[in-house]
Amino acid sequence: MGSDTYDAVDRQLVHALQLAPRAAFSRLAAVLGVSDQTVARRYGRLRGAGSIRVLGLSDPERLGEVRWQLRVRCSPDAAGAVAAALARREDTVWVSLNSGGTEIACSTRTPPDRSDHSLLLQHLPRTPSVLGMTAHCVLHTFFGGAQSLAVKSGALTGEQVAALTAGGPQVAGPCPGATELDAADRRLLAVLAVDGRAPLAELASACGKSESTVRRRLEELTTSGVLYFDLDVDWRVFGLRTHTWLWLNVVPSELAAAGAALAEHPEVAYACATTGPSNLHAVVITRTVRELYTYLTTRVAALPGVQHLETAPTIRIVKGPGPLPLAAPRDV
Repeated sequence: MGSDTYDAVDRQLVHALQLAPRAAFSRLAAVLGVSDQTVARRYGRLRGAGSIRVLGLSDPERLGEVRWQLRVRCSPDAAGAVAAALARREDTVWVSLNSGGTEIACSTRTPPDRSDHSLLLQHLPRTPSVLGMTAHCVLHTFFGGAQSLAVKSGALTGEQVAALTAGGPQVAGPCPGATELDAADRRLLAVLAVDGRAPLAELASACGKSESTVRRRLEELTTSGVLYFDLDVDWRVFGLRTHTWLWLNVVPSELAAAGAALAEHPEVAYACATTGPSNLHAVVITRTVRELYTYLTTRVAALPGVQHLETAPTIRIVKGPGPLPLAAPRDV
């Protein structure tokens, strides 16, 4: 779908789904000021075209897991195949081809009970077509996860945002220990990771529980922060086409301030502090390369303590935040 096929209602619906991902179409329609049928039709069109997916995902930190950002250098002729193989793994998300197709970027998570860290970190360097790899452990997330770029879009008015968020779950603060999930929880999360709007009846069938029990468990997992909802969006809905990974080296005394400032930028879809040669990482999405240049030379240039900046443009997104690769990789 081209950018001219999306309109204000599409953008409002995406913003609304980020705020109230499982809300009934009737509630979304009332806030947007359109009919139930319009919301259902627009959502079906966007979802069918692969422009949006609502996903219910587990928070690695709440489960005691460790997250890694990987940069994998490959020979150009093999990068696509390696990226596809990484995308098929259950422990990877956000797999993309960057830097002219010679670098793969992805995120992975390591369960707390795995003493050998990630098998992926061990096996990748031994792959013949892999020329090199750096692994950055995520120390702190400034923006991302349950916070999506959609909330910075301005598609909805303040009154509409308030109407959608009123009475929503209040997520608990940081927990001292990892949350334990049982087999039913994992089956529930597996369904939501594919379709965050899956009906209660489908969730109950997957868990072998009653719908009322599943409804309560959904509320518990959401309130505890173990479960959050994210959108896998083709950002061309908002006219955004240029995806770029940023790696910054910031003096330690300014890292928290620089990360917090970066998180407020409307161009930033994700920002975190990491280990490794660069200690601040971000994903930036702009309309054009010219806008990227303006952003780098103004807002990024004004960040405190930045000593070095590296940029890696994305040319293709192979996998988003969910467990499944994209049916059709997005060229950007």
